[in-house]
This record gives sequence, C-alpha cells and structure tokens, in this order.
Amino acid sequence: MSRRENTFMPHDFQQQIIDEFRAGKGRVGGPFEGARLLLLTTTGARTGRPHTTPLGYLPDGGGRMLVIASAGGSPKHPAWYHNLVANPRVTVETGAFTLEADATVLQGEERDAIFARAVESDPGWAEYEVKSGRVLPVVALTPVASPVAGMRGGDALTAIHDAFRKELALVRAEVARSGPAIGAQLRVNCLTLCAGLHHHHSGESGGLFPRLRLDHPELAPALDRLEEEHQEVARLLDDLQRALDSGSPDLAAEVDRLATAIEAHLDYEELHLVPVLNGDAGPR
Repeated sequence: MSRRENTFMPHDFQQQIIDEFRAGKGRVGGPFEGARLLLLTTTGARTGRPHTTPLGYLPDGGGRMLVIASAGGSPKHPAWYHNLVANPRVTVETGAFTLEADATVLQGEERDAIFARAVESDPGWAEYEVKSGRVLPVVALTPVASPVAGMRGGDALTAIHDAFRKELALVRAEVARSGPAIGAQLRVNCLTLCAGLHHHHSGESGGLFPRLRLDHPELAPALDRLEEEHQEVARLLDDLQRALDSGSPDLAAEVDRLATAIEAHLDYEELHLVPVLNGDAGPR
C-alpha cells in the first residue's frame, strides 16, 4: 500500500492509525511503517466540529510542513481541504508535538515547483493527479507558536530531542532507500534536519548552557562535554553538507555517523540536564 495520503481508507482503519500514531508518538506499523505522517485536525466547514485525518507530509524548511490534497486520486478534493480553506487555523500532531498552524494553499510557480519535487521523490503523486483529473492542491502548514510553550524546561528539551530522533530515523531510512540518486526533496529533508540541529545547538551554547553554568556550577563537567560534542556535530553537519553538494556515494555513511553521534549526545544531555531543568534532583 502507498505511504501517501489516502482519504478513502475505511473509517475504522483510519481511526486505528490515529490511535497507533498517538500511542507510538508518531510511529505506526503495517503499510505506513517508516512513512512521514502527521495528524491534521481541521474544523468542519459545515459542522464546526473537529475532524482528524492522518496525512503524509513533506518538510519544507523554516518549520513549514507540506501536504497534498490527493484524496487517493478522487476527482473531488478531500473534506479536510475544504475545511481548511474555510478555517485555515488547524492543529497538527507530529508525534513529538501538538501545535497550532496556519494553512496556506500554495499557488502558481511555488505550488508547481513543490509538486514537481514531490513527484520526483514519489511518482505516485503524478499518478494520483492524472487519475483525479484535477490539479492537486499543495498546502503549507506553518506553526504559529512554539510547540513547547508552557512545558517544564526538561520536558521541552526531551520533546525537542524526540523530534530530532524521529527525523534522524526518517532521513536515515530515506537516504538508504534512495541509493546514489539524491532527489530535490530528499536534499530538502537533509538540509532541514541540518538547519534544525544547528539552530538548536546554537541556542543551547549561546543561552541555556551559560545560564546553567551560573546557576549550577556542579554541571560544569557535563556542559564541557556537551560543548565538545556540539563542535563534533557541527563537523559532521559540514561533512554531510559536502556530501550533499558533491553527490557523494558516501552520503548514507555520513548520515549514519551523524545519527549515531546525535543519538548518544541527546541521551547524555537528557541524563544530566532534564532533572535540573525540571527542578528535580540531579542524575543518579
């Protein structure tokens, strides 16, 4: 079965995916195992009631997520599309976060370029468009606020890390499947991951870590190690960027190196910082 969005799955099966997605923090099995999925909750255009749909999505950098209103090749736009046109404020669940977003239907050259990128990564999108007899709408979902607002510091850090863990696993699998051919969308996926990691580590090194050094001098050894690891991750990100730019056949190996280093780094950081940020006792 395709990993693309399909609004014609039976209601019970769709609800099963929703329940499994929420229980597994974004991970599901069966035909959608390893797929890029989110849950989109729209407000019914006629009923005013919330309506949740599992959808495939594409990263787009800058925090945007892209969904395509394919409806499995139906000649009619799916209900969720009509809902967000009427009420553009939506709720998105990524597995790590639940966030409010604004939905924008892309037009013209922007829509066409992104759809072409999607087709390059999965020709099934083009098949759906031909089958439907309509131009498939491409919708950008842009978060309107920080998804960790209101969380305790340690919980927020863990949620951010979980998002990186999920993205690392997805990119790792996508690169492994792609072989030597790196398409435009996979390149965007990799660059979005790189930018997110760089931004996160810059924020920690420039803000969080100096504050913790002042308030918790006992954390100095752990913070020193974390800073060293930030430098190592930066080098790995540079290596990954060069592999992308050159079309190197070693891209999969670079992603594996990065994933291994990041996962160990996240675990160590959580061990030492989450209890302090949540106001609990330090690591045991």
